[in-house]
Amino acid sequence: MAHRALLLVNRNARKGQQQLEAAIAQLQSVGFELIEAPIDRPSLLPQVIRDHRDQVDLVIVGGGDGTLNAAVPGIVETQLPLGILPLGTANDLARTLGIPSTLAEACQVVAGRKVEHIDLGWVNGHYFFNVASLGLSVQITRGLTKSVKRRWGVLAYAATALKVLWKSRRFKAEIVINGQSQKVKTIQIAVGNGRYYGGGMTVAEDAAITDGRLDLYSLEIDHWWQMLAVLPALRRGTQTRSPWVQTWAGEEFFVYCPTPKSINTDGEITTSTPAHFKVIPKALPVLVP
Repeated sequence: MAHRALLLVNRNARKGQQQLEAAIAQLQSVGFELIEAPIDRPSLLPQVIRDHRDQVDLVIVGGGDGTLNAAVPGIVETQLPLGILPLGTANDLARTLGIPSTLAEACQVVAGRKVEHIDLGWVNGHYFFNVASLGLSVQITRGLTKSVKRRWGVLAYAATALKVLWKSRRFKAEIVINGQSQKVKTIQIAVGNGRYYGGGMTVAEDAAITDGRLDLYSLEIDHWWQMLAVLPALRRGTQTRSPWVQTWAGEEFFVYCPTPKSINTDGEITTSTPAHFKVIPKALPVLVP
């Protein structure tokens, strides 16, 4: 019997438009009956999913991390399994879950119908798969235009980071975990739920999207050359050993700043400090290899 799936493809994703027809053909070839709904505004995704909850067995989203993040409220509410076609620039969630980057192989993962319930991060009412952060990452997000991502792909993250790093200055923040307060002067605070973010950076050496915890780090460099020294550790997730990084792990954090600082969740600026972060264990059903 054919499974009915709601197919949501972001045509503005880096590979969205060019691979849409191929995705439809591939999914139909492995036995899916598709209902396609165009994504004109990602903010409407949750309602589209709710509207189709009684018509389909699963939801397949084609796009990048931002598109997937936009769909989360609808998936959490309906508990329809989520199939992922990684058509964006970084595709960090797909990398965390071990979903192949090629369309044909990603479709085979969806066809396998193996469901795993993964954790979600939450900050001030906004969900995130990968990372929520403030400071340097917000400046990078503001500099990552669609044209830059289309032209340079995942290299756009590194190029934009180098560009904004020169202007970055440390800011004061207070981090509270388990009632204990820690004052920091930092250029970035990042709270990770998954394993990968920012085009392949690693949240923590042992981070997993099913471990029921969040990993927080504070990046406390004050010279650009220190960033070059710590960058290899950030890619491997071994920043706990760096003299310019403080790290914590837990189920809940609070972050306060003297003036409000914008917060980026999975590549989109969605809220600001003061911030309440928490993990929601096994919140979302996803199709995995």
